[in-house]
Amino acid sequence: MEKREHVRCLIIGSGPAGYTAAIYAGRANLAPVEFCGMQPGGQLTQTTVVENFPGYPEGVDGNQMMEDFRQQAQRFGADIREETVVKADMSAKPYVFTTDRDKVIEADSVIIATGASAKYLGLEDEKKYNGMGVSACATCDGFFYRKKTVAVVGGGDTACEEALYLASLCKKVYMIVRKPYLRASDVMKRRVEDNEKIEVLYEHNAVGLYGEDGVEGVHLVKRKGEADESRYDLPIDGFFLAIGHKPNTDIFREWLDLDETGYIKTIPGTPRTKLEGVFAAGDCADPVYRQAVVAAGSGCMAALEAERYLSNMK
Repeated sequence: MEKREHVRCLIIGSGPAGYTAAIYAGRANLAPVEFCGMQPGGQLTQTTVVENFPGYPEGVDGNQMMEDFRQQAQRFGADIREETVVKADMSAKPYVFTTDRDKVIEADSVIIATGASAKYLGLEDEKKYNGMGVSACATCDGFFYRKKTVAVVGGGDTACEEALYLASLCKKVYMIVRKPYLRASDVMKRRVEDNEKIEVLYEHNAVGLYGEDGVEGVHLVKRKGEADESRYDLPIDGFFLAIGHKPNTDIFREWLDLDETGYIKTIPGTPRTKLEGVFAAGDCADPVYRQAVVAAGSGCMAALEAERYLSNMK
């Protein structure tokens, strides 16, 4: 029989939610084990300066902030491991998980903080200019484009919200929409149409970006694949993706309730899932806010709930 390691509190994921859960669980003497996953530090490691997290008045590099979180968790005894959980068996307690190094661990309580990944168009230039003009979060990075010109890709409510937010900061906002209409709700459509700073480019596709030391423009195709297709370049300073996020929750699909997009459903107002002793925190359970400070708060909640749950275990 395979040798299994048993832990009281297992944390899966290592962004603001996971690290904060580890801090609280460590201070509560739960001896938490935390698996970092494929992207230690989460989405914040893909950004440059974070200016809206309390406690950093001058802003902080996203990687540095996550390193600060990590060190604080380790200070309180969190066992942080560079492994990814690839398989879950939550059919009975204790819950059993397998990592990408074929290690098997069983846990009395579990905090899932696997986050969500922003959807991209799949352009090579998105990787090339990541952190140099390409962003998937207007609330996070819009501040850096005050009085500049930006483009938002997408035609749903999220794209409209991002465009409206950026219009409050920027000189000009283009919306790049591949369909001949917006998929957003009527109220969002009206707000976009009524905003003189926003120009919607219908039936357009972004096929590339250009610039020397950062994004200076986008290569566009109008009516792609049609007889009257036309190509041109549009000068911009920032390129924002608003085509959705995919929660990193596939391995839990068999065991937990997920919404149609894949976000873990929790009991309203709590991080509790339908399984006893299993809690969800951060972007994997948050389709609305997706902010580091919110994720950190939910990580705190999950750890407090895990502590209460474990203290009541017989």
